[in-house]
Amino acid sequence: MRHGKSGRKFSRTASHRKAMFANMAVALITHEQIVTTLPKAKDLRPIVEKLVTLGKRGDLHARRQAIAELRDVEAAKKLFETLGPRYQERQGGYLRVLKAGFRHGDNAPVAVIEFVERDVDAKGASDRARTAAAEAAEGVAA
Repeated sequence: MRHGKSGRKFSRTASHRKAMFANMAVALITHEQIVTTLPKAKDLRPIVEKLVTLGKRGDLHARRQAIAELRDVEAAKKLFETLGPRYQERQGGYLRVLKAGFRHGDNAPVAVIEFVERDVDAKGASDRARTAAAEAAEGVAA
């Protein structure tokens, strides 16, 4: 019996689940808004909120804990330099989950998970920076 066992398994092994949520957390921190299924969004929320609390603390140990959880130094850098100071006065509740209908292929409930008071320009900013860097490299090579 599963009495008292919280959290969903998503038909994945524990390591796969951990990696999936780490990747989703990096995407959410980078873009400040992602679209995923509703159960995944609901399970991702406490993970990222704890990371933002680490970002608010801002010390070296918190930074190392965040890097260990995220496995991405650039996302951890944004967490500590941008998101931590942004939510310094806020006592939790850094994310919102908005229902967004159902997916066409399998009719799964879809949700948008985003930061409260998010930077609208952050979504796609890394993609724009990557293409600008590639264009600059092509200009130098040509």
